[in-house]
Amino acid sequence: VFERGGGRDGFVSIEVSPTVAHSTGETVAMARDLHRRCNRPNVMVKIPATPEGVAAIETMVSEGANINVTLIFSVQRYEEVVEAFFSGLEKLASRSGNVARVNSVASFFVSRVDTKVDALIDERLAGGVSDDTKRGLEAIRGTIGIANSKMAYQRFLSLHSGARWEALERAGAVPQRCLWASTSVKDPRYPDTMYVDNLIGSATVDTMPEATLEALEDHGSIRDRLGTDLDGARAHLGLMQLCGLSLDQVSNDLEREGVAAFEKSYRDLERALTDAARALAG
Repeated sequence: VFERGGGRDGFVSIEVSPTVAHSTGETVAMARDLHRRCNRPNVMVKIPATPEGVAAIETMVSEGANINVTLIFSVQRYEEVVEAFFSGLEKLASRSGNVARVNSVASFFVSRVDTKVDALIDERLAGGVSDDTKRGLEAIRGTIGIANSKMAYQRFLSLHSGARWEALERAGAVPQRCLWASTSVKDPRYPDTMYVDNLIGSATVDTMPEATLEALEDHGSIRDRLGTDLDGARAHLGLMQLCGLSLDQVSNDLEREGVAAFEKSYRDLERALTDAARALAG
């Protein structure tokens, strides 16, 4: 796929240990090691978008590495990620590096936003609220993940335009695509292709588990929706705030929980590999 697509698709990601997600230096060191050891043009090193990770992303892009920026939840953090990507490309270009060979994606975890917000909605409703607030909370159930992604995509379009981006583009740079991750539906009340049907747009990637991919092939709707009903998306985000829920707080909590979950999975894998190696040695 990488060869047939001229180097624009067919990438495989390999992840920096989440145990170093809050250390820029350790993240850079491990990212460099993975990049060097893999030594393949279609490998992306995956770095979580913690504040420390964002700084590491700039360094790695400036060294010509492909980077998958993972665990993005907020538009504000996404803007920091794009800034790191642009700055890294500019540093690479200033050293006569080949910016055309650098590929990157900014990965948003979509369904996790709705899972968190829906849980907060249930808590608020269980505690008793006014009729107006109840109607507002019910109206935003299952809508914030897609609304947030649509706003992020609008920032993608605006950031990848103008004089700064055009200068990079003339040097051969390709856009850092938005990637929609966590696209399986966690609540059976929602359509099983909800996070795919509504997030199709130019210069984007959607990663799907097998069941979601099969559902898409069976009954999905393939048309560009990312740029549609933006007023509705803004209205849902505004209503969330009016109902007393903070998307910033949700994003911060999800980032912290995401790193912890990744770390647990990573340590479980390390233990499994260690146990298997010992058994083989025996």
